Amino acid sequence: MTHKNNVRRVVGSLVLAVSTSTLAAPAPEGDAFGDYWSPGKPNPALCKSPVLVGTPVGLPRCLQASNVMHRLQELQDIATLNDGNRAAGLPGYQASIDYVKQTLERAGYQVRVQPFPFTAYFPKGPGTLQALTPQPAEYVWEEDFNYLSQTDAGDVSAPVVPVDLSLGAGNTSTSGCEAEDFTGFPSGAIALVQRGSCNFELKAENAAAAGAAGVIIFNQGNTEERKGLENVTLGDTYEGGIPALFATYDNGVAWSQTPGLQLRMVADVIREKTQTFNLVAETRRGDPKNVVMAGAHLDSVFEGPGINDNGSGSAALLEMAVLLRKAHPQNKVRFAWWGAEESGLVGSTFYVNSLSDEERKKIKAYLNFDMIGSPNFGNFIYDGDGSSFGLQGPPGSAAIERLFEAYFKLRGEPAEGTQIDFRSDYAQFFEVGIPFGGLFTGAEDIKSEEQAQKYGGAAGQPFDPCYHQGCDTTANIDLNALEINGDAMAFATSWLSLSTKIIDDEIAAAAEQAKGAKTLRVQSVRQAERWGNHFVK
Repeated sequence: MTHKNNVRRVVGSLVLAVSTSTLAAPAPEGDAFGDYWSPGKPNPALCKSPVLVGTPVGLPRCLQASNVMHRLQELQDIATLNDGNRAAGLPGYQASIDYVKQTLERAGYQVRVQPFPFTAYFPKGPGTLQALTPQPAEYVWEEDFNYLSQTDAGDVSAPVVPVDLSLGAGNTSTSGCEAEDFTGFPSGAIALVQRGSCNFELKAENAAAAGAAGVIIFNQGNTEERKGLENVTLGDTYEGGIPALFATYDNGVAWSQTPGLQLRMVADVIREKTQTFNLVAETRRGDPKNVVMAGAHLDSVFEGPGINDNGSGSAALLEMAVLLRKAHPQNKVRFAWWGAEESGLVGSTFYVNSLSDEERKKIKAYLNFDMIGSPNFGNFIYDGDGSSFGLQGPPGSAAIERLFEAYFKLRGEPAEGTQIDFRSDYAQFFEVGIPFGGLFTGAEDIKSEEQAQKYGGAAGQPFDPCYHQGCDTTANIDLNALEINGDAMAFATSWLSLSTKIIDDEIAAAAEQAKGAKTLRVQSVRQAERWGNHFVK
């Protein structure tokens, strides 16, 4: 097949796929498309042409995983020189910001560095939990208990006082949610509180206000799934000032039924108010009243360099921005590298909340890219239409999902929906009604047999076995996943930079359907239990 005919086939199939109401064209020969979009040696001169890189046909061809890997090596080197991480508030993150900023400025972008306040939180070591009376005992870290993220440091030995518990299967615990729950609470004791109804921050702050020296929140136990340990957080705004541990349901029940119980609890952490930064840049050209935004979080966890999570999304976004520097989009494209995502989506939430209503209305779509190179990958698209998991995104989100689906179909690659669970930086965009979509290749969840048949890799193993660990290095990247998902990022961004009609039409249809209603949002108001990687209640 000649290059010219290959281009014609790609363009023709794109038009057919995306112009249909379902975006469900028959898949063309995947190998031909793969060869086109991932050539062994793309012509560097062509990739400097605004004509080629400004189209959904050309931009994926020019966005090569090998170039993204060079950028990932830069982030790896930064982490290596800075105690092995790039966590927000620490030198490795500042060096990452400097690297992205300098790269964009060399490409001709004007870059805005947006400072924002946040609470830096880093565990120094494992916690301690011991029974002192009536029977001495040692409890096992990360088996019996763990930290509530954002706990204050402390070493407390005191009597344990249960607070308004509701035990047993099917319980509807509201323990600690009201100040009245602590009536008569003895100052200086450790509050034993049960999960349920309200968020952990409120429970711990109510305990502190009642004079507790520490608080242990144990899992609710209303179902089998809510008995063990979880990743939980008090949130960036916690102001209780006392240490807080999370424990299993069975331990909580046993403690609540032990007369004369005294415990020692130790939280060995660093927590301090500071500031860190988002970084934002946008194309010179394009309609500033119709903005397509693409973002990825730049920070890592404290435990490692974060090359897949989320160097992969950040590096691919940077490579795409450099390629688009001379493009002529119809709609302005805005790029964002978020800070403190690992602390609870702090940077992206701050950014969205800092926008006026008028500025928010100019953002037609937000595309999120978080972990796109997982070593045991799957190709996951955020479930904008709610067809897989029930919760829909704001009107326009379903159209974005179909756009990504069209690309994977054209490429001959499998893909599936992933739940809107508010674990990444699209969350606040969802909250204010901005259409969103994006890609993800898997974290700690286990790959099923069916998924292994679909994508290859190992069933019964995590999509990313190095998730939030020190081994999340450049060796933790699958080049095929990075290539395919990087190309999908480029395709969707380029398509929407030229036309947002598919989103506009969906928004208009939703508005027509909602005539007479008080709000355009027709799905149920969410009651989020997660914000970022942690449960908040």
